[in-house]
Amino acid sequence: MRFSRTKLDSGAVVVTEHMSEVRSVSVGFWFDVGARDEPNELAGTSHFLEHLLFKGTPTRSAKEIAETFDAVGGDINAFTGKEYTCYYSRVLDDDLPMALEILADMLGKSLLEPAELESERKVILEEIAMHEDAPDELVHDLFYRSMWDGHPLGRPVLGYNETIGEVTRDQIAGYWQDRYTPTNLVVAAAGNVDHDALAARVDDLFETAPGRKTLREGAGPVMAGGVNVRKRPTEQAHIVIGTEGISRSDDDRHALAVLDTVLGGGMSSRLFQEVREKRGLAYSVFSYRSLFAETGAFAVYAGTTPQNTETVMDIIRDEIASVVDNGITEAELERAKGHMKGALVLSSEDPASRMNRLGRQQVTTGEILSIDELIERFDRLEMDDVRRVAHKVLGAGSYRTTVVGPFDEDAFGRYA
Repeated sequence: MRFSRTKLDSGAVVVTEHMSEVRSVSVGFWFDVGARDEPNELAGTSHFLEHLLFKGTPTRSAKEIAETFDAVGGDINAFTGKEYTCYYSRVLDDDLPMALEILADMLGKSLLEPAELESERKVILEEIAMHEDAPDELVHDLFYRSMWDGHPLGRPVLGYNETIGEVTRDQIAGYWQDRYTPTNLVVAAAGNVDHDALAARVDDLFETAPGRKTLREGAGPVMAGGVNVRKRPTEQAHIVIGTEGISRSDDDRHALAVLDTVLGGGMSSRLFQEVREKRGLAYSVFSYRSLFAETGAFAVYAGTTPQNTETVMDIIRDEIASVVDNGITEAELERAKGHMKGALVLSSEDPASRMNRLGRQQVTTGEILSIDELIERFDRLEMDDVRRVAHKVLGAGSYRTTVVGPFDEDAFGRYA
């Protein structure tokens, strides 16, 4: 195994995978804090910070940060999820010290200047408006919001117009200083990187600081079934049908990945073949799974013409029922396992993909599995494993259906 892991006195964890065959390094600063960890009145603050931390420090302007990476052909970026936030860079191995220094400067000393904050507030409000105007994206947010109504996991990562419009600089700065500290930090790197040197550098850059360790001890969300419709004058109907899934630490997560692949994970999947290839009812149809600390979601998306909406919904429900009642075939099982293993190996050739896998595993489960170990887990899966997870997730009987399109709110009452 080429993984190395060190926990520093500050509380930060450094994890690396050495790839001697490459000349680059991908490094990510992963914080165990995301949209679900925000108080209701600060919804969207983690994503707001993602914008603000690129806007300058006492020693570097936003332009100088960008120019420094451009001058060496490197990248710097960030993303915010429901349970973690990551600031990352990809550079040549010789430029790693520079990338670490700038990332640490941004994450620890950004100015959050009032003028920049007001400018980015407008940008994010435009981003929310753009999201609202993209029904194929909006439908997923509405699905989570309605299924987990009132729980932080149901909130959109972008926040709401009201919270983004009203949050103050002091509130954002307080949240940043309280939560974005070494006690919630994982630094992951993959590529031509020396673990000990990286750990020593991170130790120098991040001193022990007061901060609140992220703990998610409250009650998990309670799923609400039923149907919700957002009326929009769209040319397509956008449909999500889903149910409660499993948590990120559930032993059945690999079996669920196989089931997801069989049902709607590729061009040979049941839904793609039935809805698109055989009947021509949709351009885009797929299933997906989301795994969180104490729960998860499993859902199917399809976009179709309004007059075909109920037909597509019936097909989706029939295919789900078929998997629950009759299981899958041996050929489907082997094809799905082969798909998962191939995707793992192909992604492992890219340092950025390896860094993402390292960081995500460490910050979510604390268990880092090599590609070979993951392949072995898929190889071990048998038909009974897939049958069990199908009954556990898809056989519960309660579903949430969300539709965006030119329909009245009560258009699909029979699916409730």
